[in-house]
Amino acid sequence: MQYRQFGRLDWKVSALGFGAMRLPVINNDQANVDEPEAIRMIRYAIDHGVNYLDTAYPYHAGNSERIVGRALKDGYREKMKLATKMPARMVESPNDFDRFFNEQLERLDTDKIDFYLLHGLNRRSWPKVRDLGVLRWAEEKMAAGGFDYLGYSFHDDFDVFKEIVDAYDWTFCQVQYNYMDIEIQAGRKGVEYAANKGLAVVVMEPLRGGKLGRQPEPVMKVWDSASQKRSPAGWALLWVLDQPEISVALSGMSTMEQVVENVKIASRATTGILTDKELALYNGVRDAYQGLSPIPCTSCEYCMPCPNGVDIPRNFQIYNDAVMYEDMRVGRFYYRGGRIEEEQRADQCTECGECLDACPQEIDIPEWLKKVHEELGPRPSQ
Repeated sequence: MQYRQFGRLDWKVSALGFGAMRLPVINNDQANVDEPEAIRMIRYAIDHGVNYLDTAYPYHAGNSERIVGRALKDGYREKMKLATKMPARMVESPNDFDRFFNEQLERLDTDKIDFYLLHGLNRRSWPKVRDLGVLRWAEEKMAAGGFDYLGYSFHDDFDVFKEIVDAYDWTFCQVQYNYMDIEIQAGRKGVEYAANKGLAVVVMEPLRGGKLGRQPEPVMKVWDSASQKRSPAGWALLWVLDQPEISVALSGMSTMEQVVENVKIASRATTGILTDKELALYNGVRDAYQGLSPIPCTSCEYCMPCPNGVDIPRNFQIYNDAVMYEDMRVGRFYYRGGRIEEEQRADQCTECGECLDACPQEIDIPEWLKKVHEELGPRPSQ
């Protein structure tokens, strides 16, 4: 296993971290985790050098933390660092800080957390918990020995990310980052900004929720042209771990086969491992994916602002991603509240036509917005 510096800390983290968000389940029920297999997978990873494990309050309907706690018995807790997250969006009052934290300690059956994160901060949840005094609470909790280091995970735009980085002397941050998302959310700019400020950068979704491990034929043709043969997971993980700004890449592994493969990949994942020719292949892969997008939107934003408040590029991005990665379920989740406000959705279009003259790609924007809402919007009964 390769190890890397964790920001400013005098501690090195394994290149691969175990993400406990996608543990194996029974009968496709996310709350019903296959506990023996999950424990076997976690312990295999630790036995093979993984020393960072990430979970969170809501994962697997709360059962992820419970099973992680059981997996770390028999001496395994001493072999690694444990990270979990406060559900920032669920916080309503300052009393919730202790309520959630104490419940997490009980679930994990531990008296201390190594790395504690504010979960999924964005332009709405960050000011809420900030104004409720979460940073003061965290300082007191660290002084009392409840946890060692404070960080946050993030889902929003770069400007919001920068604001949060600058608001506190964080130890680390956790961002969605992969070779397809270099300009999405915090993106490459966010990774560089945080690393330059001395934060350890923890990457989530290096395989975009597993989507980059299931690749369509046009994408595989690009990879097949490489002299060095690697699996889709190998290409995705190595792209992240090639970069010196990255401390650790989390993988939400659902099978033992995935654990074994990712441990092998991380055992050779040094920075700068990819050649210039190999790095150039990723441009071809992005182009191949983009060729699968039905709406030829380039996010130039010439159509914005929409007089009716529709975020046209965001609607199109959600729809294109759903088609491109063959995952309409996630597209519907993002559209129905996960990544766009209700007043910005496609169904707010009145077909005024102002966007038509502005679009350099000559996209029939009103017609495509109708299709976006038809495919991703709530059904009449919902």
